[in-house]
Amino acid sequence: MLRIHTLAALTLVATTACTTTPPSLQGDRYVAMGSSFAAGPGIPSYYEDPPTPCARSNNNYAHQLASRLNLNLTDVSCSGATTAHLTGPRGAIPPQLDALTSDTRLVTLTIGGNDLGYIGGLTAASCAGLMTKTGIEAECPPMIAPPAEKTYADLAVRMDFIAKEIRRRAPQAHLVFVDYLAVLPESGTCAATPLDEIQADGARYTARRLAEITRRVAAQNKARVITASEFSNGHDACSDDPWMNGYPRPGAPVNGTLYHPNAKGMTAIANALAALLKD
Repeated sequence: MLRIHTLAALTLVATTACTTTPPSLQGDRYVAMGSSFAAGPGIPSYYEDPPTPCARSNNNYAHQLASRLNLNLTDVSCSGATTAHLTGPRGAIPPQLDALTSDTRLVTLTIGGNDLGYIGGLTAASCAGLMTKTGIEAECPPMIAPPAEKTYADLAVRMDFIAKEIRRRAPQAHLVFVDYLAVLPESGTCAATPLDEIQADGARYTARRLAEITRRVAAQNKARVITASEFSNGHDACSDDPWMNGYPRPGAPVNGTLYHPNAKGMTAIANALAALLKD
């Protein structure tokens, strides 16, 4: 276990089978992969025009890190991505793993939430909860059932396969998993999270299981982990200094930001990665 202390008493925990710090990566090829928690929807400005469907921000953690360390970044993260979109195409979008080359020296990966219906479930439950609390009619997405035990097990298998494929395709790369920033407080809810306690506790359970799977897969593949789920405690959607957007009141702009990291959250992850990778 390697602990790195950053500003404002922020503690980063990076688990790895090998605690040696990699040499300088300046100028090296860096591939960033994952879902919207890597892509950064709603954070100005976007990497592509038009930004859809992936909504990759120029200020997501990968772009911030690449700018600081002078890395040659290929960002293939994509909002809505599941593990299936790393190994296979998503319409016209190639598999994210295809971005890897033998000279890739750094890979970051944030994935798994969409496989479990994590943010989709939170969004559907919050829409229904807000209607109940305000009486305002809205078109809500269908409710999503909590993941079954087999769903967690299948995700672990797919993530392990992806890690092994990264090792095979980019044998020189330092692989760093970045788990999901905390969305909800450790207990309770607030106006920004219109859920009942059962729904909130269910989402917290899903988040814990996802973090556990990420850590286990990383350990199995001698990769490091940025435990954003831990160091973002106290910066959830209900906090006074949130790194996470909540569910807006009626009439508020959405722009793909429901229960997604804001710019502060992305910067916090970039800080953690830079600390982990420094000489």
